[in-house]
Amino acid sequence: FNLVNGDGPTVGTALAAHPDIDMMSFTGSTRAGVAVARAAANTVKRVAQELGGKSANVILDDADLEKAVEGGVEAMFLNSGQSCNAPSRMLVPKTLHDEAVAIARKAAESTNVGDPRLKDSKIGPVVSKVQFDKIQRLIEAGIEEGATLVTGGTGLPEGFNRGYFIKPTIFANVSNEMTIAREEIFGPVLCILPYTNEEDAIEIANDTPYGLSAYVSGRTEERVQSVARQLRAGNVHINGAGLDFNAPFGGYKQSGNGREWGEFGFEEFLEVKAVMNPAAA
Repeated sequence: FNLVNGDGPTVGTALAAHPDIDMMSFTGSTRAGVAVARAAANTVKRVAQELGGKSANVILDDADLEKAVEGGVEAMFLNSGQSCNAPSRMLVPKTLHDEAVAIARKAAESTNVGDPRLKDSKIGPVVSKVQFDKIQRLIEAGIEEGATLVTGGTGLPEGFNRGYFIKPTIFANVSNEMTIAREEIFGPVLCILPYTNEEDAIEIANDTPYGLSAYVSGRTEERVQSVARQLRAGNVHINGAGLDFNAPFGGYKQSGNGREWGEFGFEEFLEVKAVMNPAAA
């Protein structure tokens, strides 16, 4: 086992460009993934990447709305929103939008922010000042572009005067063209987008440069399976299903290439060789 410490621009670039390294597996932002691929190009090495995401959470009109929305909020805020597969775009039927917003608001406002070592803390700080400042800018962009700020917002949560803590934030009446619906925020910020029908929901869900994960909730198995098949994402979770380490994990489009976990993930690290021998015929 060899461990090389350092940052991406120095150590990461050196590893990606080194002629004696045959394959790179990288997890990080799409921006950094592009840099890794460029550094690896001169040696024509294989690169497997698990990158950013802007995952859609499609809640169908026959879903258990309270369960689906509460579960979506909880999943979004997991790890302070710093998850590449976070369900950051919640798509709800236009006729149920206000009801979904009320449920989401209640769930967000009951989410405790605090020391992650304490049992009742659900959200800790984000990783750095750089990330904190980025999230603040994106929240401001959501407000400026006309999304409805339901709860949360900029600044530190009540009772905090230091640390990189983010208020659990919900935006409603979000359109898919807004910055907060296009860019990976990587923080506890949920966007709720209304849709008119199932086809509209699928179109909105797929209208993103990313394709790591997607989520679908509904009561009819045939219907949720149909929607899942039409979503351009490497992983689709139905009715709150969790991750399965036996299943391949990876994304479409700018969410990366290659797969982790399961048989497909194992094969990423193998090199195929064919040996021809007349004696074996």
